[in-house]
Amino acid sequence: MNDATHPLLRFFLDAADGRFPPVDGGVTVTGPLARGLECSVAFTGHAVIATALPAGEIHRFEPDGFGASLAPDLLRHLAGSRGRIDVVDATLAARGTGGTPRLPERHDLEDHPRVRHARELRAHVRTYGDERGLVTLAEGLAGRRELSAELHRPQAGGRRFGRSLLLDALSLVPDGEPVFAAVSPGNARSLRAFLAAGFTPLGSEVVVRPDCQRPGASSDA
Repeated sequence: MNDATHPLLRFFLDAADGRFPPVDGGVTVTGPLARGLECSVAFTGHAVIATALPAGEIHRFEPDGFGASLAPDLLRHLAGSRGRIDVVDATLAARGTGGTPRLPERHDLEDHPRVRHARELRAHVRTYGDERGLVTLAEGLAGRRELSAELHRPQAGGRRFGRSLLLDALSLVPDGEPVFAAVSPGNARSLRAFLAAGFTPLGSEVVVRPDCQRPGASSDA
């Protein structure tokens, strides 16, 4: 299954349109993501877990839509003994504004840590930026359009520069089309900037990179 047809993508797109899954405490288990990734995504009262493991094996951990889909024991089982569990992020969404792009593409930033991190998790990564900071735009989790940003000097511009950079980044997305971001709640400065730029919280998510020796794990690139 590739990300362009992954059922989790429909959950994201529906949520961006205000159509959320039922608040029933349930958990939907789907197949794994492309590039060997797995994840657990929590919406209000319903969760989606994308994994190569059988659904019955997941339900033995008694996940639910009220937070238990992100329980440490479950995430470690998804990862396997040597797999990696990324941080829990807030899932945000906004709409593109289109028009004339207000940020230039930057091919000189390919070695930046933010760009390298984006390439580990996303496909078709493109980098933009100016003196305020940089933005990556890519095909992210389950094939969604995903944006990340980093200020060059966050202490100097703070929320004002972060908000203006993100607003300009939205011009890179066609008018009205959804774009998503994953932001650590602990990074309060970044979260405030995304909210000030019009991003709306949809839920929370954690990406898992399974141990390639775990039964059911995929090593697809």
